[in-house]
Amino acid sequence: MGEVFAGRYELIDPIGRGGAGAVWRAWDHRRRRYVAAKVLLQSDAHTLLRFVREQALRIDHPHVLAPASWAADDDKVLFTMDLVGGGSLGHVIGDYGALPPRFVCTLLDQLLSGLAAVHAEGVVHRDIKPANILLEATGSGRPHLRLSDFGISMRKGEPRLTETNYVVGTPGYFAPEQLMGAEPDFAADLFAVGLVALYLLQGSKPDSRALVDHFLAHGIPAAPQNVPAALWDVIANLLQPDPQSRFRTATGARKALAEAVELLPQPAPDEDPVEVFDQLGPLPPGFGPDGPTGTGTSAPPTAPPTATPTPTGSGSASAPPPQPPTAGASAPGGSAAVTVAAEPTRTDPRGASATAPLVPQQAAAEVHAPAYGTPYAPSYGPSETGSFHLPPPAVPASAPVRTRGGIAPPPPKAVASLLAAALLCFAVGVWALTRM
Repeated sequence: MGEVFAGRYELIDPIGRGGAGAVWRAWDHRRRRYVAAKVLLQSDAHTLLRFVREQALRIDHPHVLAPASWAADDDKVLFTMDLVGGGSLGHVIGDYGALPPRFVCTLLDQLLSGLAAVHAEGVVHRDIKPANILLEATGSGRPHLRLSDFGISMRKGEPRLTETNYVVGTPGYFAPEQLMGAEPDFAADLFAVGLVALYLLQGSKPDSRALVDHFLAHGIPAAPQNVPAALWDVIANLLQPDPQSRFRTATGARKALAEAVELLPQPAPDEDPVEVFDQLGPLPPGFGPDGPTGTGTSAPPTAPPTATPTPTGSGSASAPPPQPPTAGASAPGGSAAVTVAAEPTRTDPRGASATAPLVPQQAAAEVHAPAYGTPYAPSYGPSETGSFHLPPPAVPASAPVRTRGGIAPPPPKAVASLLAAALLCFAVGVWALTRM
């Protein structure tokens, strides 16, 4: 079976990767259920402090995917979340293209509901984009959205972990005031929600720079094609370049959206339903719907094997490898620049030709911001999102063996684990001091 982390979480197969960690499908031996486990790839103080902030976030809301628990094992740490199988908004757009307005309004209402709960805790998400908005695999039923990835979120008033003339987030989803170096605020999250709304209605990433320039030069533009006027009034308010002209809260935007829905035309009788498919794929051999299926795998071993992370080209470390039962298993995940393995072709649900594999999500990046009052000219690259796969990681080296007649010196891995544990304690202490 796979490696058992901290005697509890059995890592099965990687299902994605972000800027700070790889996300694995894992089996929780204590609660006996599948979870998503985010394994930290780096162990420097800066990354550990961000990790501590993210795992400390506890928001119980049906449309928020926040960390549920965390664990440490040797020189690695992870936290777990609910396992969401329907993929991101990018998967739905990849299957259907532009979505019907009423379906979009359902998604926006759930997104604003979750965002209101996040803001009520004083947290600014700072990275709202299609890749961080996940869906349960509900088929043709009512969609269920989950706002995820709080890796660069921060509470208002907390010290920033980046220099004051840098901004963190995903290019193409920055609010104008972020590019001018303003402090993170709720209004910037609402601007990103407006861009996500246009993405869902048009089936492609909107040009945020062109939108801002038009607002500044000519005022509110006319409603784009296939966007109802009542719905555009709400979205245009979210996209105002001046944060003081936007909705003050996510709850206020949600109320305006509910009023706009009442004015939308009824869907056509022959309109095809939008289905949200399971994007995780089948479980590898040795695992079933109720957990591990092999003999002797119902409980974790007493001494779980560990492996030293292998450095990658981006300077981070790859996630710990699972131990394949009979054959090598493919593993999804990737950093901002990653070689993507072939993905199984899916049949387009609307009867068109098969859809091509989606490209990896664009990772959050630090962007140098101009000084106050100077024009900004960010470079916006592609931001399509989707599933991706990593090649199988290397097989871990065997553990050191004691020799008879003396005490073997401590292995380098034990020294590294002690240092990593001390660094994690230091990061927790720094975070605790900032909250006092």
